[in-house]
Amino acid sequence: MALSGPIVLAVLFGALLHAAWNALIKSGRDKALDTALVHSLGIFIAVPLVMVTGLPPVAAWPYMATSLLIHVGYYIALAGAYKHGDLSLTYPVMRGCAPLLVAMGSLSVIGEVISTIAWAGIALLCMGVVTLGLSPSALHGKDEGRRGKALGFALANAAIIALYTVVDGIGVRISGHALAYVATLFLFDGIPFLLLVLWRRRGQRRAALAYMAGRWKPALVGSAASLCSYGIALWAMTRAPIAIVAALRETSVLFAALIGALFLREAFGWQRAAGTLVIVAGVMMLRLG
Repeated sequence: MALSGPIVLAVLFGALLHAAWNALIKSGRDKALDTALVHSLGIFIAVPLVMVTGLPPVAAWPYMATSLLIHVGYYIALAGAYKHGDLSLTYPVMRGCAPLLVAMGSLSVIGEVISTIAWAGIALLCMGVVTLGLSPSALHGKDEGRRGKALGFALANAAIIALYTVVDGIGVRISGHALAYVATLFLFDGIPFLLLVLWRRRGQRRAALAYMAGRWKPALVGSAASLCSYGIALWAMTRAPIAIVAALRETSVLFAALIGALFLREAFGWQRAAGTLVIVAGVMMLRLG
C-alpha cells in the first residue's frame, strides 16, 4: 500500500468537507442539537446509498457495531468542546493529537508498519496542528476555566477519534467496499446521540424541535459533507496505511482555521501561521514516506 497523488488529493478534499461541517456546528446557537441533527439526518442520505451498494459482508458488522458505540462518546465530547471553546481552539487539538495514537494503534493491533520518514511526517503534522490550536489568539477573550474545559473535551475526543479510526480502518478492509460500509454506518450513526440529547431535555423538547426545524436545511448539507468526508477517508484506508491517511486527513485544521477566521470572526495570529508551515512540512514528509 502506498500514498499516491490521487489519494492525497482525495483525502485533502475530504479534509475540507470535514472542516466545513464542523464549522456549521460551531456557527449554531445549540452545539449539541446541531451535532445531533447533522448526523441523524445522515440516514436520509444513507438509505438510498445502501439500496444501491447493498450491505457490507457479515464479517464487517462487529466493527461497525463497535464504531457506533464509540461514536456516541465522540459526539458528546465534540458538543462539549464546541460549547466551551472556539472552533479554531478545540478542533485542532482533538484532531491533532489523534494521528500519533492511530499510528501506534495500527502498529500494535494490525502490525501495520510505516517508514521512519512517515513517522516524522506524522509527528510534524501533529505538532503543527496543536500549535494552531494552542495559539494565544484562540482564547478570543474566554476565561481560563472555559479554556480548560474545552481542552479537556478535545483531548478526550482525540483518544476517541483514534479508537474509531482504527476500528473502522480494519472494518472497511474486511468489507471490501468503502461506500457500502460508510453508508451502513450512517444508517445508525446519529440516531443514538439525537435520542440522548432529546432525553436530556425532557422539559424543553418543544423548543428543541423548533430549533431543529429551523436548522434542518444546513444540517442536511452538513450530513452530506460528513458522509462524503468519512467515506473518502475509509476508501483511502483500503489503498494506503491507516496511520498515514488518518494523519493526512487532519490537514482539515488548516481549512477549519481559515473558515473560523473568515466566517466566524475568530482570530488568526502569527503562531497559527507557523503551525500552518509545520503542517505543510509534515504533509510533504508523509508523501515522501
